[in-house]
Amino acid sequence: MPAMIASRLYRILPLLIILGIVALIIYFIASWRYTPARAKEILITLFSWINIGLSAFFLLACVYAALEGNWFVAEFFVWFLVTTLLLLGITYWSKHIFLKNHPNYQWKVNASTLKEHITRILHREK
Repeated sequence: MPAMIASRLYRILPLLIILGIVALIIYFIASWRYTPARAKEILITLFSWINIGLSAFFLLACVYAALEGNWFVAEFFVWFLVTTLLLLGITYWSKHIFLKNHPNYQWKVNASTLKEHITRILHREK
């Protein structure tokens, strides 16, 4: 059983390597251009969107393969889906830790900023 899991995880290794290289490149460029805290914020936001997009793609691929009756491909994409959902969870956990250590960064929309955005949009249209 562990050998089967290891062989399935081995297929995911290229995805993890590519995401790791992308993360390093983005972090070094953003920390060179801005500050390291801003680079972390950019990286967390970008990886949230990347993992949401990849999860949606792999979910659609799983459903399509299952509907076609190709269970080998469906199982293949299920492991990718589980990996991207796990990475999404890690990204949100990293965001939580980052906000705990840097309380001056606010990604959360509170009622006052939401009200300001809505009034600005409504006054622009008139």
